[in-house]
Amino acid sequence: MAITLTDLLADTALGLVAEGRAAAPPHPIEWVAVTELEDPRPFLNGAEVVLTTGVRLKTGAAQRAFVRRAHEAGALAIGFGVGLTHQRIPAAVLAEADDVGLPAFRVPYEVPFIAIGKKVADALSADRFAGLEQLLEGHAVLASALLGPGGLGALLGELARMLGTDVALFQYGARIAGATGYGARIAGASGPATSGAGATGPGVSDAGASGPATSGPGPSGSEARAWHRLPIATGLKDRCTLAIAEPYGRAAVVEYAQNLISVELTNQARNRTGMRNAVGQLLEDVVRGTLAGAEAAARLAGAGIDTALRHGVLIVDVASGQRRALRTLPLPDGWSNVPAGLVDERLVLVLPSPATPAAPEPADLGRYLHGAGLTARIGVGGTYAQPNGLRWSYFEAREALQRGQALNVADRLSLTSLLMTSADVPLADLAAETLKPLEVFDGAHGAGLLSTLQRYLDLDGSVAAVAAALGLHRNTVRYRLQQVVTLTGYDPSVTADRVHLYLALRIRALG
Repeated sequence: MAITLTDLLADTALGLVAEGRAAAPPHPIEWVAVTELEDPRPFLNGAEVVLTTGVRLKTGAAQRAFVRRAHEAGALAIGFGVGLTHQRIPAAVLAEADDVGLPAFRVPYEVPFIAIGKKVADALSADRFAGLEQLLEGHAVLASALLGPGGLGALLGELARMLGTDVALFQYGARIAGATGYGARIAGASGPATSGAGATGPGVSDAGASGPATSGPGPSGSEARAWHRLPIATGLKDRCTLAIAEPYGRAAVVEYAQNLISVELTNQARNRTGMRNAVGQLLEDVVRGTLAGAEAAARLAGAGIDTALRHGVLIVDVASGQRRALRTLPLPDGWSNVPAGLVDERLVLVLPSPATPAAPEPADLGRYLHGAGLTARIGVGGTYAQPNGLRWSYFEAREALQRGQALNVADRLSLTSLLMTSADVPLADLAAETLKPLEVFDGAHGAGLLSTLQRYLDLDGSVAAVAAALGLHRNTVRYRLQQVVTLTGYDPSVTADRVHLYLALRIRALG
């Protein structure tokens, strides 16, 4: 370890003699500076032992000024070489050193200054070598932990042991690994915990690595602790941070841990994207009807979906500018093993029919997505067995999304959803052919024919109810409905035509 002034004075081989009343400081010596200048300040950085023979310090005033200036520069002590210019340490040097609290010691004539410098340099070198050796050992331990079965959790456990404090890793506002006793949220984040239900999160500083930490609650109501937050670079807008409970030493191993975590999370995101693309292609083939029967069941089993059991489809849709996040977004605890794929830029999850109280709940996922900063809607289909059941559930969930709520649960399999499970029925073309004349007319004249027709069908064909809902005269509603007949050839007052128009509007809403 680094050498202190006490250690230096205790070395009998040097024969240094402490004089004066100032006590030796506990701080390690950073360097030895040999100077014969009257003002050594420009050449001192602080924490040095200043050695001089006082060749230019002829007067008491000069001697006092030298001591003051060395003290101002942050020197730890003054070593005065005797036997050349001065036979003993001048009284003015000792008096001023006592006044400012700077230790002074006598260097015998036969002891060269270079011997003192070498002693300190050897101690510094040994200390730095030991630190480097310890750092390399720490690197090996962290890398081994990450590559082992424990993954990130094991790495953070080893880091916590090295630092002697708690650490936790946060991504998208939620804790994904590390200390569980300190809850799940970074200060200012609203994301739910990924595990440890009911826990409250630590307050963590929003400043950078050198910023002040804020306080947060400890486990079981213990006193508040300050947490220090360090950024983790992943290439994603995921607010990824490593939180370390204060106090802890700013060990160099932390930087290596940051790099390891960055690489691991980047790899996880890349793997997650590939898996979701592959599963998404499989699910798309199933819901489009191009993959069915035994072959579909076998391929779905390879993706972790046993179609002999009942499953339900859950679709996550987010704002168009946020859909890229669905490729890499980690799922919270309870959802990590749920098969997930990307279909039409939406995240599709296939959930087994709930069998235990611990089964994942869509509402929990909704809160997690909100905490991740996503404007999300969730559509939930019914539960069915067999590959065809996944098709029905998928279109139920997609239809439920149109309700526009944060969480939308399908009531039952509708005629629209049932028709859409067949790729052989050209519903989109039929809907476009039927409604395009109304879209063109509304675009040119602002006539509101589509909105009027939608209200008419929603309100069971009541002209009076439509007029009241839209703030129109009944005759205006009748006139608009007659224009619908003229432009499309379908009469909404006729049952068969009404069904056709209703389906066309539903298909249009489903995109």
